This record gives sequence, structure tokens and C-alpha cells, in this order.
Amino acid sequence: MDGLTAIGVGITLGLSAIATALAESSIGSAAIGAMAEKEELFGKGLVLTVIPETIVIFGFVIALLMIMGV
Repeated sequence: MDGLTAIGVGITLGLSAIATALAESSIGSAAIGAMAEKEELFGKGLVLTVIPETIVIFGFVIALLMIMGV
């Protein structure tokens, strides 16, 4: 793995983590607010809070593909 690939992997993981954090912050606060009013929304709020994590998982998969040279 050369230096440019390592920089690309770092940028890929960093940007996907930032995007996940931004998405999860707004979704998480809305879900907690909804659950504070209605406790039966816990399951839906939990699912909606977990969905943005797929962004960082996709970023990790792309980074692995970059490292392997695919």
C-alpha cells in the first residue's frame, strides 16, 4: 500500500465517520424527544438511531477494498 492509498483510506473513514455523527446527532435527539413523550416509540427510535451506522460500515468496506487494491 502506497502513501496515497493510505491517505485515501484515512479520508474515506474520516468523512464517513463525520457523516454518521452528523446524521445520528439530529436523529438521536429527535428520537429521544419522541420517546420522552411516548414510551411505546422506543423500538422505532432505536431502529432509526441505528440506521446511520450503515454509513460508517460502508466507508469501512470501501476502505478495505482500497487497501486490498480491488
